[in-house]
Amino acid sequence: MNLPGKILIIDDEKDLRQTLARVLQRAGFDATTAESGEQGLAFIETNSFDLIYLDIRMPGLAGLEVLKLIHARLPSIPVVLFTAQPDINSATEALRSGATDYLLKPLKPEAFIERTKTILAVRQKEQHRREIQAQIDALQAELRRMDVEETTPARAVSAPQRYLKCGSLVLDLHARRLSMDERLINLPPTSFDYLVVLARHAPEVVDYQTLVAEAQGFQAAAREAKELSKWHIHDIRQAIEPDENRPTYLFNVRGIGYRLLRD
Repeated sequence: MNLPGKILIIDDEKDLRQTLARVLQRAGFDATTAESGEQGLAFIETNSFDLIYLDIRMPGLAGLEVLKLIHARLPSIPVVLFTAQPDINSATEALRSGATDYLLKPLKPEAFIERTKTILAVRQKEQHRREIQAQIDALQAELRRMDVEETTPARAVSAPQRYLKCGSLVLDLHARRLSMDERLINLPPTSFDYLVVLARHAPEVVDYQTLVAEAQGFQAAAREAKELSKWHIHDIRQAIEPDENRPTYLFNVRGIGYRLLRD
């Protein structure tokens, strides 16, 4: 698969952003760097990028504000935030604001490249899926027109399953929207993918590594998978649980993974 590879790195640490740019360039990607949120936003106005890496803690315009401004203009572009000082509040806010992922410094070059390839591959697949769905919609519309014109039944083109139901939860896989008891609920894109995996397996337990593999498309070590999962699980619980400290839908199976009940 030939991946698109124009990547923007926004970080106020000169040595780090130059090192990350060299790592990406050696892997065949086109890397651009910006020393501040303001400069990064200026680059976005005049250039097209496939992925953005963004430091969450910077002087001037903070990373979360930059993230919101990026997604106001380019809602579909993946943005990955990283920081050397993690905390669950900043991670949750980042994911709620549309961040694709949240990484911790220092970044290992091999893992950094692998994560980059995975995110770009997922984005390419999503674009391809949208193109296929548009073709299916166009074919169905054409069949309906032929049906009217010829007054004879036309064979329907079967589209991929659109809705995934799990108890009171309804996941629209095409529009990527979640509703609960007919109430729309906002979830960041990656957290939505985690909920899709849990709903498909419900009420069985899904281990941490399977969650990451099916939701984000790459293999992670058990400890890393556990850390990655917990941010998204926290986000899902905030969205669907009446009291996230006393869950009634989404349960942790200690040391193994998570399970979603069907009510």
